[in-house]
Amino acid sequence: MGAKVKTFDNYKVYRYTYAGRPLVVETGKLAGLANGSCLIRYGDTVVLACATASAAPREGIDFLPLSVDYNEKMYAVGKIPGGYLKREGKPSEKAVLTSRVIDRPIRPLFPKDLRNDVAITLEVMSVDQDCSPEIAAMIGASIALSISDIPWNGPIGGAFIGLVDGKIVINPTQEERKKSTLELTVAASQEKVVMIEAGAQEVSDEDMFDAIMEGHRVIRDLLGFIRGIVEEIGKPKFAYASGELDHDMFDEIFAYSEARIMEALDTDDKNVRDAKMQPIIEDIAATFGDKYENLSVMLPELIYKMQKKIVRRWLINDKKRVDGRRMDEIRPLAAEVGLLPRAHGSGLFTRGQTQVLTVATLGTIGEAQKLDGIDDEDSKRYMHQYNMPGYSVGEAKAARSPGRREIGHGALAERSLVPVLPSVEEFPYAIRLVSEVVSSNGSTSQASVCGSTLALMDAGVPIKAPVAGISCGLITEDDGSWTTMIDIQGLEDFYGDMDFKVAGTHKGITSIQMDLKIDGLTPEIIRAALETTHKGRDYIIDEVLLKAIEKPRAQVSEYAPKMISMKINPDKIREVIGSGGKVIQKIVADTGAKIDIEDDGSVFISAIRSESINMAKAIIDAIVFEPVVGETYEGTVTRIIPIGAFVEYAPGKEGMVHISKLAPTRTEKVEDVVQVGDTVRVKYLGTDEKGRMNLSMRDAAPKA
Repeated sequence: MGAKVKTFDNYKVYRYTYAGRPLVVETGKLAGLANGSCLIRYGDTVVLACATASAAPREGIDFLPLSVDYNEKMYAVGKIPGGYLKREGKPSEKAVLTSRVIDRPIRPLFPKDLRNDVAITLEVMSVDQDCSPEIAAMIGASIALSISDIPWNGPIGGAFIGLVDGKIVINPTQEERKKSTLELTVAASQEKVVMIEAGAQEVSDEDMFDAIMEGHRVIRDLLGFIRGIVEEIGKPKFAYASGELDHDMFDEIFAYSEARIMEALDTDDKNVRDAKMQPIIEDIAATFGDKYENLSVMLPELIYKMQKKIVRRWLINDKKRVDGRRMDEIRPLAAEVGLLPRAHGSGLFTRGQTQVLTVATLGTIGEAQKLDGIDDEDSKRYMHQYNMPGYSVGEAKAARSPGRREIGHGALAERSLVPVLPSVEEFPYAIRLVSEVVSSNGSTSQASVCGSTLALMDAGVPIKAPVAGISCGLITEDDGSWTTMIDIQGLEDFYGDMDFKVAGTHKGITSIQMDLKIDGLTPEIIRAALETTHKGRDYIIDEVLLKAIEKPRAQVSEYAPKMISMKINPDKIREVIGSGGKVIQKIVADTGAKIDIEDDGSVFISAIRSESINMAKAIIDAIVFEPVVGETYEGTVTRIIPIGAFVEYAPGKEGMVHISKLAPTRTEKVEDVVQVGDTVRVKYLGTDEKGRMNLSMRDAAPKA
């Protein structure tokens, strides 16, 4: 038997320097059966990006079936996965968030009528922590789509921007990220910014804007490199069966039902609107079902587009919002705290028909979340989770595990509050927040931010400043003109062009997340959105949050564990834990306290009763106590031998006073000076050659 040597005749390598580090794109060797693929090398980070599309459209749907999967491989950082199976399981939260960050900028650039399944798969195979695998994956997705035959109006590029010592840094290294006050991801086309995702330590609007613009500048240069690759090896885009609605059908049904739909939409109550729309939908189905045989399949999209046409027309022509508000007017607001008596903290935030109840739970440091991923973070003490059950939107559906949207909204609220949390030294607790969306009509993620501020303050967490979040919407016209609006509700989110969410304090921004349905934003729109949301969050903080609770409670809830922290010599950790954990287990059993010890000697002691904490601390203090030569201590005589007396000068710590050191004058017999049980003052003289602790009563006596 024999075989020819495999050659890769289409193998190409393209090189570029991105933020001072080599970016290498390889094509033609791997994943040849995908519609488009490339291997991205950024420093020692390696990501395989594949774009695949189905040959035929999926029947009976009115949306683009796009999936983006960012897959972290633990071998990329030389780790064996934890757990029994020892293989990668469900994606980490970081992987889900990265998938969303890449999905958001590429989705609006597909044809609106494409119904073929499209899958973007990003395999993270090697990670150099100085060269972001997330940015490498975003660039890889863009190149794989651009060189494929899948219809797509790219390319885009991505950049990670930091702010280190007040200076903008593109794709900062791991050490620079530790010092950065900004974590900003920007995706952009040649002309416009298409995605913004940020976490920040109260960064000003102006600094944020400058960082976004600098990111766009370097991305434009990168796009020239990508276009060169596409021009050389890009495939012609395939023809596809359009999923667009029949225009004649749309025009006829719209003319038939326009007036009634307008009347149904013209209310600020979602329940009223839905109730009025239902008979209209049933009438359309009955009236036109025989004429248009696929009407039942197309009806959801038809209703969507008719409502969209009316809402957009109102906004553009009349500056009229569905609920009658001005463009700069926020829906009615309310806030209250302390709703749940046994929870450690709770806050209800209401904006129009959107209501979020956020609940805070305080726990021991040992209850911090353990992370198993490809970056360096292995735990976090602050966790935020978001739930949006069916009843919140009036739907009858069973509860399910959180999806990508729920994970994303929870992470956004979490990121918004991190910059104002006290350090672990100031407040030695693990903190879990859960936002329960009990009613939803738009902008629940930002209501979660406001509810989080309320719950944390109600729980007695000494946050540095209150944080509020609000969204800015956008309507664009064919001539390039545009209008922004604050605090978009559900219909304005569905039918508008942008959901620009910003959270922050009075001082500055703590998070941004931008969702688009158009091909990008100009600098003028970005600046207007930042200004609008800043005014909105200032109003919410002053007029709503601080009127519900003026400052964090002075004490944590009586039902929360009490907590103190202390520091011991790391060399003493072994003594506190004991052989097989016997010592620390006995302390826990005797006191009822919970004890967590970290490698640097930080000790966290918690219990419901302060007495238990104080008892445990006293025992640990005794174990780690180290006397200082020349210092005087008070102790108890525990036993007597002919040549001296043993004195316990600290719990469990004993030394001997030699008979010659008992008194200023000569002592014939130890019992002439002390008896067992006597309380005496002793000076610590140090240890002898055998490690025995020597004490002196004579030298501890006051001088005459």
